[in-house]
Amino acid sequence: MSRVLHPEDTTDNGKELRLKQEYFLTSAALQDILRRFLSKYDDLSMLPSKVAIQMNDTHPALAGPELMRLLIDEHGLTWDTAKDIARGCLNYTNHTLLPEALETWSTWLMGRVLPRHMQIIEGIDKEHRAATKCPDDLGIVKHDQVHMGTLAFVMASHVNGVSALHTELMKETVFSELNDAYPKLILNQTNGVTPRRWLRLSNPASSKVLSETIGAGWESDLGRLAELGAHEADTGVRDAIGAAKRENKVALSNWASDQLGIRLNPDAMFDVQIKRMHEYKRQLLNVFETIARWPAIRDNPQADWTPRVKIFGGKAAPGYFAAKEIIHLINDVANTINTDPVVGDRLKVIYPANYNVSMAERLIPATDLSEQISTAGKEASGTGNMKFTMNGALTIGTLDVANVEIREHVGAENFFLFGMTAAQVQQRYQVMDHARDAIQASQTLRNVLQMIVEGRFNPDDPQRYNGLVDATWNHDPFLVASDFESYLSSQAKVDTAYADPDHWNTLALRNIAGAGFFSSDRTIKGYMKDIWDTKSLA
Repeated sequence: MSRVLHPEDTTDNGKELRLKQEYFLTSAALQDILRRFLSKYDDLSMLPSKVAIQMNDTHPALAGPELMRLLIDEHGLTWDTAKDIARGCLNYTNHTLLPEALETWSTWLMGRVLPRHMQIIEGIDKEHRAATKCPDDLGIVKHDQVHMGTLAFVMASHVNGVSALHTELMKETVFSELNDAYPKLILNQTNGVTPRRWLRLSNPASSKVLSETIGAGWESDLGRLAELGAHEADTGVRDAIGAAKRENKVALSNWASDQLGIRLNPDAMFDVQIKRMHEYKRQLLNVFETIARWPAIRDNPQADWTPRVKIFGGKAAPGYFAAKEIIHLINDVANTINTDPVVGDRLKVIYPANYNVSMAERLIPATDLSEQISTAGKEASGTGNMKFTMNGALTIGTLDVANVEIREHVGAENFFLFGMTAAQVQQRYQVMDHARDAIQASQTLRNVLQMIVEGRFNPDDPQRYNGLVDATWNHDPFLVASDFESYLSSQAKVDTAYADPDHWNTLALRNIAGAGFFSSDRTIKGYMKDIWDTKSLA
């Protein structure tokens, strides 16, 4: 049951196992909550005043019907009382704008595996439809499917997005009709990350510079990072920030040599994209730019190139074939470029195996450039972008989700912006041949696709990526081709900025100084005030 979480769900057996896992973990948590509550109190009507349950995306959406089942079947409460208590405890955080990622289960599977829950879900749906007079398409159960996003929404006291842009897009897209039916239910809580782990513990070199410059205690009051701005003109502070970064890069280079057998130049720019492998996150855009850089260096190796180390990290879902093909392409490109004696240290590409949190703690402090290049309007928030920023990496990114807020806090001039806005993305989708138009307008991109389809990176199987190239020409649902030239132009600006170390250190200082807003402490205080209605014990 719990040996492998998130099993491949492209088969009926995989779907059933995943549903059982979600129920198993949700029920275990709820039963433990009730056990602990009843060890102190004997009145279940008090539960909402003592317990707040946050459904983190749709995976635990069974919490609504399961809590009602426990209250009705195990504790003898009436339907109406149980439902009121459940809604009083439950809140829902949405993490995706992709409709296909809002889980659905067939009524047949739900009814067979969890028949009592199917009964309760149908009862919730009936009351939801009656209360909102909603059309059939707004129901929880429709077209023989149980829509878990709608179930979570209907059973929650509050529904929140995780960045300002994401929350507004929730209201306008995936939950537009539900937002009309339940006005003021949706609110925003921009994500944050803990500075204790993602700066103090993972980056002692930079943490020491911060403590020596602005004093101790910033770890629990990250807004104090703004005090670093007063030291921007201090050459010693700028140099110290640069020295701390290089110390981390040397450590990563030594690790790469020991673990991967590849030698990295710590004075090269470390350009990093680490995140779950998904087409909307556009690792493909990054590898296309990498491919374009390779022949340019080969044609003129004596030019004043800014050396780069391109680092990718992330895992694909078991059944996500396209994402796995992109991983395969990146590794084929790495094998070709890293063994090219003409290119040498001017460009390296690595994809360390088994990306995880421990690896992130190693990579993030050593990063110069953070790749946050998702198609605008597709991401929910991102937290990696925040970790990179507080560790002094500069961002190249679109105006997507928390990138928007990061850019506001660190200053537009300290952020490498490219690509379409979310509104422009929607307009671009209306152009019938948007992919072909963009490719025809970019000789560089045509050259990249030609190299791939010719098998330049995989001569043993030259047709390996024909499907990937065909999809780029004819579909390109995440607008890689449409944003390619803008991305290329922004990367040229990155090269220019990095060529001046003191200027780059200044930009890094400004990014650190602007990162205070992105502490999880601020996020939790927002949940306490706006969602849980509770106060700190401190």
